[in-house]
Amino acid sequence: MRLDNFVKLKCQTIMSKAEGKKDDTYDIIINTAKRLFFAEGKFNATTQEIADAAGVNRTLINYYFRSRNTLIDLVFKEALKEEEKQQEIIVMSSLPLREKFEQFLDFSFKIAKEYPYMEIYMVTHINQYNLHEFKSENQLKFLPTIYKEIQQEMDRGTIQQMEPLQFLLNFISLVSFPISMRPLIQQGLDISDEKFEQILDNRKEVILKTIFKD
Repeated sequence: MRLDNFVKLKCQTIMSKAEGKKDDTYDIIINTAKRLFFAEGKFNATTQEIADAAGVNRTLINYYFRSRNTLIDLVFKEALKEEEKQQEIIVMSSLPLREKFEQFLDFSFKIAKEYPYMEIYMVTHINQYNLHEFKSENQLKFLPTIYKEIQQEMDRGTIQQMEPLQFLLNFISLVSFPISMRPLIQQGLDISDEKFEQILDNRKEVILKTIFKD
């Protein structure tokens, strides 16, 4: 092999390894911030605290994300994107409405158990900015589909007659209220973490029996 080709190949190898390390570090920081914010509820975690928890130097956070606010925005937008992606998969599937709601409940309570502070974080973060900044055109696209299917179920008599939007609000409230209000509910009703996990496990059937007649 010619010397110049060898040097070129060596440089490419070094660059690939460096790039891989960069990607690993980037992901580690993102996942650590996600854990601190969503799983532990440390919304005000400093750059140094995130770095310590990630096992990296604080300067690396500034290198990859420039600022703490940029990191926070990325974590928020990634979570929002994942939530919207799951919602679209469920809504646009060919499943009957009840099964769509069942899948949504499974997804919501799985996330709630893994990241108990995620919903509180999302609301808190959105309130710090103009709401239209996070409005998803993608989400708006499949709203007519879900409204149409809700109306069809009402016409069949499987759910109570009301404006489809009101029905959807009722469903969202039944899902989100115990999740977003978890700290207050646990404190006010003297519920342990173990008991609350049990409540979430049983919540799916309670909601389905509440909104569907059969």
